[in-house]
Amino acid sequence: MSYTFVCRFSMALFLLGSIPAVHADQLDDVKSSGMLNCGTLGTSQPFSFQDNDTRQLVGFDVDICKLVADKLGVDVRFKMMSVAARVPELNEKRVDIIAANLGYTPARAEQIAFSHQYFASRQMLMVRQESNIESIEQLDGRRVGAVKGSSSERDIKNRLPNSTVTGYADGSATYLALQQKKIDAQYGSEAGLMRFVQQAPANSPLMLIETAVFVEPWGLGIRKNEPEFLAAVNQILVEADASGEMTEIFNKWFGADTPYAMQRAYEVEPITSL
Repeated sequence: MSYTFVCRFSMALFLLGSIPAVHADQLDDVKSSGMLNCGTLGTSQPFSFQDNDTRQLVGFDVDICKLVADKLGVDVRFKMMSVAARVPELNEKRVDIIAANLGYTPARAEQIAFSHQYFASRQMLMVRQESNIESIEQLDGRRVGAVKGSSSERDIKNRLPNSTVTGYADGSATYLALQQKKIDAQYGSEAGLMRFVQQAPANSPLMLIETAVFVEPWGLGIRKNEPEFLAAVNQILVEADASGEMTEIFNKWFGADTPYAMQRAYEVEPITSL
């Protein structure tokens, strides 16, 4: 073997090693696999929960993921996860997208990308009617519960700095703590809390404090550095908003014919930093 051949072969190996790895595009990956893996909570009615009869996952977030998958021309597969596991599950590539009560925060935006706003959640406080608590200010220095690891838990600690804030596994566990008088108020989304108001027993009624603490934009969670996938998802949401599909999904779960009787008062739009 000649010296010249060895030199050329070595140089070729060096050049091959110096070529950066080609980044696989997630949009192409999803389309080629024919499957969109969507992470959702599965314990947050009416956003994602198991139907009592079919045992299938249903809800607003579930339908949003189905919408995205349908427009991409693929099937959808759901993975249930806890609130605290949402971002890690996404970044570890166990799911492609998150539709799981994912409120925008600057800290989360450093870890993942957010789609356009697809839901705007009025964050509110729920109390026992017998407590005579009628304002947010009355709860400063009291005991407040929220879902552990949620943006609600972090937010209420900042807004009520003198209160004792306790995190619970999910909304149902927080509701139970409120009824057992372990806490004085439960903090969370209006839609989620309304369900507890309606299911509370007559001898222990609950109510929402009328004034919302703030309005939290929710987006679909997507891994960073996937601009084509993010753009495709945003286009799907914008077009569904223009066509009325987003309003149909909203009304199905929150409209006049539901226990929530809510009106949609937001649009699909980019989320600006809070």
